[in-house]
Amino acid sequence: MAIEVKKLKREFSYNGMTLMDPGPTFSPEQVRDVYSAQYPELTTAAVDGPEHKGDVAHYTFVRAAGAKGAYAQV
Repeated sequence: MAIEVKKLKREFSYNGMTLMDPGPTFSPEQVRDVYSAQYPELTTAAVDGPEHKGDVAHYTFVRAAGAKGAYAQV
């Protein structure tokens, strides 16, 4: 039985949109940084994943939770 090696395709999504992989040499965090120029809210987003579906590694950019200007009460 021969072993077959396949390269995983990466897929990124944010806010219901699928974003192209700018290059396999970029880490998921670097991909987030590339797209933060177009989507400024990604600068504080977390990278969730990868979730493997067949030969696709799916990453999701998740915005940080919290209210702007919120403060903690003591």
